[in-house]
Amino acid sequence: MSVKSSVPFNGTAEQEAKLKEVIAKYKDTRGALIPVLHEAQDIYGYLPLEVQVMIAEGLGVTLAEVYGVVTFYTQFSLNPKGKYAIAVCLGTACYVKGSGDIINKIQESLNLEVGGCTPDGKYSLNATRCIGACGLAPVMTVNDEVYGRLTVDDVSGILAKYAD
Repeated sequence: MSVKSSVPFNGTAEQEAKLKEVIAKYKDTRGALIPVLHEAQDIYGYLPLEVQVMIAEGLGVTLAEVYGVVTFYTQFSLNPKGKYAIAVCLGTACYVKGSGDIINKIQESLNLEVGGCTPDGKYSLNATRCIGACGLAPVMTVNDEVYGRLTVDDVSGILAKYAD
């Protein structure tokens, strides 16, 4: 199984110790995998392959089972989130009004694929489904900031706000 991230795994001994405590807490609990994955993601911010291996070994399940659950449920992430987590809505209203072009412009501007994170950890990019702001379509968010009624020409200015 090959799962690559654009950002190298930099887990700490403290994080690993916390994960081992979580695994020990749930070790003999039926249905423990999902709660362990939630807590592991809280510890690391995402679920890289290295963490999935520790969970599989700790709970005595296969890596395939862990990976299957991680990739099935949208609340789990294989990739780290950047300091600035960018999300572009690709729901119907947004897509019809040009969000596909918006996401392409962001990818081009940041040299970043959807689902990825820049090597410096500054930006991550995700496509989302409806975020409930259809009246503002097309919409993107950067962390908790919502930007609506966008055009491709707006993208550079928005990204410039986060250039620090």
